[in-house]
Amino acid sequence: MMFMKSFRRRPENSTDINWGQFYKQVCLLVIPMALQNLINVGVTATDVIMLGKVGEKVLSGASLAGQVQFIMTLILFGTTSGATVLTAQYWGKGDTRTIEKILGMGMSIGTAVAAVFTIAAELIPETLMRIYTSDPEVIAEGVQYLRIVAVSYLFMAATQVYLHTMRSIERVVIATAVYLASLIVNIVLNALLIFGLLGFPAMGIKGAALATLISRMIEMAIVVWYAKVKNRVVCFHFRDMWKIDKVLLKDFLVYATPVILNEMMWGLGSSANTAVIGHLGSAAVAANSVAQVARQLASVVVFGVANATAIYLGKTIGERKFELAKAYGRRFIMLSTLAGLIGGCVILAAAPVANRFMTLSGEAQGYLTFMFFVMSYFTLCQSISTTLVVGVFRSGGDTRFGLALDVGTMWGCSILFGMLAAFVFHAPVQVVYMILMSDEVIKVPITLKRFLSYKWIQDVTREQKELTAG
Repeated sequence: MMFMKSFRRRPENSTDINWGQFYKQVCLLVIPMALQNLINVGVTATDVIMLGKVGEKVLSGASLAGQVQFIMTLILFGTTSGATVLTAQYWGKGDTRTIEKILGMGMSIGTAVAAVFTIAAELIPETLMRIYTSDPEVIAEGVQYLRIVAVSYLFMAATQVYLHTMRSIERVVIATAVYLASLIVNIVLNALLIFGLLGFPAMGIKGAALATLISRMIEMAIVVWYAKVKNRVVCFHFRDMWKIDKVLLKDFLVYATPVILNEMMWGLGSSANTAVIGHLGSAAVAANSVAQVARQLASVVVFGVANATAIYLGKTIGERKFELAKAYGRRFIMLSTLAGLIGGCVILAAAPVANRFMTLSGEAQGYLTFMFFVMSYFTLCQSISTTLVVGVFRSGGDTRFGLALDVGTMWGCSILFGMLAAFVFHAPVQVVYMILMSDEVIKVPITLKRFLSYKWIQDVTREQKELTAG
């Protein structure tokens, strides 16, 4: 009862807030970012749907090979999210030169990470694939996909760092345009190169990888044009990649390092889940591939709300309007709950449609129905916890909490007991899957308690005189 009273309590001056204006501003952030998430998932869904028509082994190979990119993407997301802790608050403060320095540091880290993953994927693709499956046919297909798509990692890294920086200063439309162009190109090239339409060779899984590579190159080209021609607010300077402000670097490492580690641990945890499922058979892998795409599609608004929360609250805290930040935080929790409920219902409604459309074995179809049910409540819980951890807490510089939370709930609970269920007790696939997906359920009460403590509100900016001139 005390917990609920604390949650309802209004901070000072919250009655004076123009909530109509608040929702309008939030929609201007959420809608473009939700579209971006939808488009990004659409690229993955295109591969899954089209390769699913080719065969189960091909689909499984591409899905598991994509786990390498998934881990890299999460490290990049950790870098950019860590940077957002600073950039959103400096944006509220009106300090664009410092944001440019942060962009340069982020670009250095992002491209270095991408280079490491590219080299690994080119030199030891079989080793990487064996982490996720022991099926030789799936490994062979995955290696073909990985060697081509790895070339796109550098383009992807530079694009992601730049566009996330633009998001943090409320320039969200450019990312929508970039990813929409990429989706259109990817769909067209997938159809031409996978199935050999209009006289093109039927390349199968290699065609899907090549289509992805070309799409990433087009994304990069559009970003370069925008940075050079259109954007005059926060500019990219190559010198900021190697001429690093030591004071700013220290702040970046303090707030970004826990986020990077958080995303790495979460990504490795998700990858570990995939590896466990991969050893349960290709039918489970194929069903999980479809279920994960369905979850991603149903969560596009969820992650739009979380990202909007980080930007909006970060700017508010940078303006030192702490009581408003508390009131806005409550509204974002309400919005995330609504988005999660809608997403869960969409997944339940999509289960029979997916089973009819996909070319899956009877065993895989049975798994798919159950996995969609698990994903329905998983999406609701993930919506709440993600908005709090990625949006609310990071906006105020509270980045260590998320790291401790994910390590504890994923590695100490869902993964540990999921592996025991799979490899020691040899439990059915359904039981293993439910345990592996239990971490988001555990997070909800813990994150709500942290929110009500208000320990997450911190002003992390510095005055210009404390930073290196430049």
